[in-house]
Amino acid sequence: MQNHLVASAEPTHPLAEALLDWYDTSARTLPWRVSPAALKSGAVPDPYRVWLSEIMLQQTMVEAVKPFFARFTSLWPTIEALAAAEADDIMKAWAGLGYYSRARNLVACAKVVAELGAFPQTEAELRKLPGLGAYTAASVAAIAFGQPAAVVDGNVERVMARMLALPVPPAKAKNAIREAVAAMVPPVRPGDFAQAMMDLGATVCTPRRPACMFCPWREPCLARQRGEQDLYPVKAPKAEKPTRVGAAFVAVRRDGAILLRKRAGTGLLAGMAEVPNSDWNARQDGDTTERAAPFHARWREVGTAEHGFTHFGLTLKVYRTDGVETAKAPPGSWWSQAAEWEGEALPTVMRKAIRCAIPTAFPPKAKGKP
Repeated sequence: MQNHLVASAEPTHPLAEALLDWYDTSARTLPWRVSPAALKSGAVPDPYRVWLSEIMLQQTMVEAVKPFFARFTSLWPTIEALAAAEADDIMKAWAGLGYYSRARNLVACAKVVAELGAFPQTEAELRKLPGLGAYTAASVAAIAFGQPAAVVDGNVERVMARMLALPVPPAKAKNAIREAVAAMVPPVRPGDFAQAMMDLGATVCTPRRPACMFCPWREPCLARQRGEQDLYPVKAPKAEKPTRVGAAFVAVRRDGAILLRKRAGTGLLAGMAEVPNSDWNARQDGDTTERAAPFHARWREVGTAEHGFTHFGLTLKVYRTDGVETAKAPPGSWWSQAAEWEGEALPTVMRKAIRCAIPTAFPPKAKGKP
C-alpha cells in the first residue's frame, strides 16, 4: 500500500521534527517516564522500569497501571529483586490488573534477565525474552536503549489510520503502518519519538472527537483534510463473544473466614486464588447447581457475578453457606480471614463473586491508592 510518508529519504523526517517539538512541551508526566527535559540534562532511562511499565500497559489503561507500578517498584525496585521474589507474591501483587499470563511471563523474564546480568539492548535480542512480542521489544529497545525501532501500539495505529486515511481496519494494514512509522523514526531521540506517538494518540488523536486544532500533524493528515476524522480508523465487524455460565461457592466459616483454593498452574487464571467453582472455561459451560459445591452444606443462592474475558463473557451463579467448620475444608484449600482477602491473588472475577456473597468485601479504595 503506497502512502505519502514512506517515500521520504531525509535523515530526520520533518514530521518527526514537528512531533518532537510538540512532545517537548506536551509530554505526559508518567511515573515510569524520563521527561524530555531530564533526558537532555543527562538522565538515563532505567530499562527495568521501562520494561515493567510496558508489560503492565499491554491491554490496560494508564490510570489503572499507575498504582500497580508503584506497588511493584516499591516491593521490587530492581530486576534482581523481582527475579528473587516468590512467584506467589508476584501474583498476589498483580491481582486485579488482569491478563494474568503477563504476570507469569514477568516472573520468567525477570529470572532470565537476572541470569544474563542485564537486559539485551537490541530489538531482536529482546524478542527472545519471555513475554516480549514485537511491540514490547520495540518499545523497550527505543525508550530504554535509544534504538531506532518502529513502535506501534493501538494509539499509533489510530494516528496513522487517520494520517493515511486507511480504507481498511488497522489490523489489515499493519505492514503499511509499520513501514510508515519506520520511515519517520529519527536517528536521535527514537525513544522520545515513540512516546510522542503514543501521547499524540492518547491525548489529541483520541478515538472520539480528536482535537485536531492542537495536533502537530493536522496539515498533512488526510482524514482531517477531508473532514472525515471521525470515520477513521475503519472499524472491523465485531465478532460475537459467547457467554459461559458456571457457579461459585462462598463458604463462610463461623469466624468470618472464607474458603479459597489455588487454580491449576496452566490455563486461564493459572496459579491464581479462587473460591470453589464449577468447571467452566472459554469453550464450555460449568454446572450452575449445588451439585458442583465443594462439600455438602446448606447452600443458598445469593445472586450472580458477571465478568468479561477477552474471548468470552462469564456469568457465575453465586452460592453462600455459613457456619462451616474448619474440618470441612477440602485438601488443597485454605481459610482466609477478611483482613487477608486484599492480599490474596484473587482475580477480578473472583472478587466479584465474593462481593456478591459478602457485600462489604473489597470496599472501593481512595483515589490514587494501590
